[in-house]
Amino acid sequence: MRRIVFLLSTIIILVSCSNETSIPDKFTSSDQNLLLFPDYTEVTVPGNIAPLNFNITSHPQKAVVEVKGEKGGVIVASADDKSSIRFNQKQWSSLLETNRGASLSYTIYTFDGSSWKSHPTFRNYIAEEDIDPYISYRLIEPGYVRYSNLGIYQRDLSNFDEKVIYHNENDNHCINCHCYKNGRTDHMILHVRENYGGTIVVNGDDVYKVNTKTDSMFTACMYPQWHPTRNLIASSINKVGQLFYLLSHKKIEVVDMFSDIVVYDVDKNEVFFAVNSPNCLETYPSWSPKGDRLYYSSYDIAKDNDNYLDGNKDDIIAKSYDKIHYDIWSMPFDTTTYTFGKPQMEFNAAELGKSAIHIRVSPDGKWMMFCLSDYGQAIFSGSSDLYLKNLETGEVRPMDVANSDKVESYHSWSTNGRWFAISTRRDDENYTRFYFSYFDKSGQEHKPFEMPQEDPLHGVYLLKSYNVPEFMVEPVKISYDKFKDVIYNDKAKPSTFRSTYQSNIGANGTSTK
Repeated sequence: MRRIVFLLSTIIILVSCSNETSIPDKFTSSDQNLLLFPDYTEVTVPGNIAPLNFNITSHPQKAVVEVKGEKGGVIVASADDKSSIRFNQKQWSSLLETNRGASLSYTIYTFDGSSWKSHPTFRNYIAEEDIDPYISYRLIEPGYVRYSNLGIYQRDLSNFDEKVIYHNENDNHCINCHCYKNGRTDHMILHVRENYGGTIVVNGDDVYKVNTKTDSMFTACMYPQWHPTRNLIASSINKVGQLFYLLSHKKIEVVDMFSDIVVYDVDKNEVFFAVNSPNCLETYPSWSPKGDRLYYSSYDIAKDNDNYLDGNKDDIIAKSYDKIHYDIWSMPFDTTTYTFGKPQMEFNAAELGKSAIHIRVSPDGKWMMFCLSDYGQAIFSGSSDLYLKNLETGEVRPMDVANSDKVESYHSWSTNGRWFAISTRRDDENYTRFYFSYFDKSGQEHKPFEMPQEDPLHGVYLLKSYNVPEFMVEPVKISYDKFKDVIYNDKAKPSTFRSTYQSNIGANGTSTK
């Protein structure tokens, strides 16, 4: 009897779905543009992206959408009880593959209880170039003291498969700063803070924990980037402080009290300085695609504070946090001798009364993307936008198409340079989400679109921020259990400081000796 009821129920569901996904026979045309969340109208997308499921914010009683490919193919989907449209994965992938280099047109039909209406058509444009197939990120809850419920995840961008790389299982240790060598996961690191502290290094088949702090450094490595051709990792070493507001709509400022740039030699387990000027804060290093130049942000504290070198440095910075203006510098790097040349100014943000950080150079070496904000660290200032420098002409411009009126912060390039990810708070001002933007061969960004989710309201209900998007050309192969075993059970092996590699060059080109 139960089997008969089950079969009848299945038949009813199939018939119901069939009826709901058919285009209405009778309808009137409306000039009303529907509001969709996420807004996927008139965006350029890769041919290997997951279905762009969306919610109709006006919540009609019924809704059906028809998607037609310029080169052929049609798919139809109906709204669920939350007014969300979800496309069939197999049909969607086939439609995108058929229409590479062409477009898709969407027509939405809504039912208000008495009649059907069709709404103005919008389009998606399908790029010829794919986006990298995977992206990894940290999911983090709001908090300032404890590191609870914190994990690093990887997502297959062609579908909705998400896999945890490592989670702290509510044990009080921070995990952050994951990065890869050229998007390949056989060379990978992530940092562990507080309990079980150390840097987890994946070097081919070897996985181990390192203490990158030496007697010549005031802390261990942070904010890393792997060298594209050598087994080297450039990192800043930062003493970070948190400043809380009492009477303000703002919540917190995160500032560097001290910071320098170092390089960790993975093969030799050695650390050497790249920049260590006593009067400057240097942070967020980033290699050029060939690895022959290192970019970084620097602020000369002594220039604005005469008593910095002799005074209480923490107190001076805490009182002048909103006057910290990082400029962008770069240094040539010899990949044979591992030595740096004289620094040069790449962008003078201070003369504009601004601060420039989060530098990333495009894989073809033509473009430098960075964040420009009113002061200090971009994500916390509330004023950060993306800017682009043409490294061939020197021209700098705001990325107006990609920017919103909210915070844009950490960003990364796909390995082919045709896509970039943006960390942004444009949805609700509180939680960071990922958007992707197409970057064409002329150097123009296109309207960004939010990372697709199976449930388009996923980001509304998830009270966590997406943090540090890093593209990958393959998934992480090291198992969760292996990471956990190394983090919990391995003792961090000490690294060695190599002064013979030290450049002794400050951020402004003067010797630190």
